[in-house]
Amino acid sequence: MNGRTLLDTAAGVDLPPQARRLGYVFQGYALFPHLSVADNLAFGLRGRPRAERQARVREVIARLGLGGLADRYPRELSGGQQQRVALGRALAPDPELVLLDEPLSALDAPLRRQLRDDLGAILSDWGKTAVLVTHDLAEAYQLASTVVVYANGRAIQSAPRTELLWQPASEAVARVMGIRNILRGSVVKATADGIQFRWRGQLLEGANSPTRSYLPEPGSALAFYIRPEYVRLIRKDRGGPDAQHHTNLMSATVVREADAGTVWTLYLRLDEPGPPAQGDYDLEVEVPKLVYEILEIPRDRSWQISIHRGSIQVLPSA
Repeated sequence: MNGRTLLDTAAGVDLPPQARRLGYVFQGYALFPHLSVADNLAFGLRGRPRAERQARVREVIARLGLGGLADRYPRELSGGQQQRVALGRALAPDPELVLLDEPLSALDAPLRRQLRDDLGAILSDWGKTAVLVTHDLAEAYQLASTVVVYANGRAIQSAPRTELLWQPASEAVARVMGIRNILRGSVVKATADGIQFRWRGQLLEGANSPTRSYLPEPGSALAFYIRPEYVRLIRKDRGGPDAQHHTNLMSATVVREADAGTVWTLYLRLDEPGPPAQGDYDLEVEVPKLVYEILEIPRDRSWQISIHRGSIQVLPSA
């Protein structure tokens, strides 16, 4: 780390944890229940002069907004305050690297969103490099500049967050990320700009990535995905589909739906013979609640749908 060897068994190097300059935030915080906030923060400063320890604790308390809490014990703190104390304890010794093990997983959703913002601001303000373990893609996307996806104990992709979100390296990465509508078709033609393929009796066209053109052979299997929010239902009061704006046209029937609060998730089955691609449906589609009501989807179950070629993301073979 930064040119220092922490462990090299062949060379007989094995720095003890307290000498490695690593900060660690446990999943459950693991604050010492018998120590006050100030004493928890000072735990990693043992061995330093008393005046230096006290000055550093005062600085951490001020920077993390823990004023007035120095003499309280963990049981007297809220979940958010406990998280700040745990982070402050890790930062107080001025580590070179901070390790965070799902630090927000124990919190309820509203508090988790608030503290996610706080955590990002604190790490940025302190200028610390951090490794954060999380199962929450939104959390990783908001906090990280680089995301590493692990599956079965190995890294299967490491990329800047924007690249990972829009260009997963394989079907395996897409599935780990929880991407929906991961489907399989058969290649008809592939160029650097686009790929034509057949899926469920339809001839579809997707855009190829300009940064990593993938040219599979005609007839080969192809994995791709379509984000549920990018499938468009064509309004029936607008004179039908417009060839200039509607591509990859298909007809489908809503077989079931789920209310997700601000959006409705629709499960569509294509009006084509043969088994559906995903159990009892072919495509998962998301529409805002207002659109669901305006289109009277509970009453009208048959729709033409359109998918822009740029919304079909082709997945390279693993």
